[in-house]
Amino acid sequence: MLVHPWDAALDDREWREWLADGRDFGQLIAVGRERDLPVVAPAHFLFDGDSTVRLHLARPNPIWAALEERPRALLTVIDDYVYAPSEWGRNDGQAVERAVPTSYYASVQLACDVRIVDGAEEKARILNAQLAHFEPAGSVRLPVEADGDDRRLLPGIRGLELTVTDVRAKFKYAGNKDRAVLERIAERLGERGTEPDRRALGHLRRRHL
Repeated sequence: MLVHPWDAALDDREWREWLADGRDFGQLIAVGRERDLPVVAPAHFLFDGDSTVRLHLARPNPIWAALEERPRALLTVIDDYVYAPSEWGRNDGQAVERAVPTSYYASVQLACDVRIVDGAEEKARILNAQLAHFEPAGSVRLPVEADGDDRRLLPGIRGLELTVTDVRAKFKYAGNKDRAVLERIAERLGERGTEPDRRALGHLRRRHL
């Protein structure tokens, strides 16, 4: 992912808080060894806010073979994305027909060491943590017990513990534009007014205005 200086996260707190704000679904990417293409698995996950991600996937998922070949993976999350028509970001004096359209978005990519979890007790702990996070309050689905009614279901999944070793975070919201152009972009986002526009506008104002 290309990250220009003006798009880079202001600090670790920015991307951590962004992930913590309800962003718990991404794509887990494993390259394995000597493969034509990586394996990509969309998945819900839990990030502890520090350096550990936990999740589970079905045992037949093709990503397991790639992770066993090489226990490294990239977890990528993208949100708050909008398309910006060419007129919005044109520079002063630039003809509209020569202006360049673009996209605004936030993305965090976590490079991780991988530990595969096959023990029933530890898989149950991962499931209980995920269910506590995702299930509605008062859900009767909790708890999962390794030696209880779910013991026959647990062999159908495998758990993952990811240890974050590197982070690339990008908040692309016109940080290379001067104030007049930023104010025009902010006005257009407000006029269009979709929920993604409102989130993008919040980032633009917070970072640049």
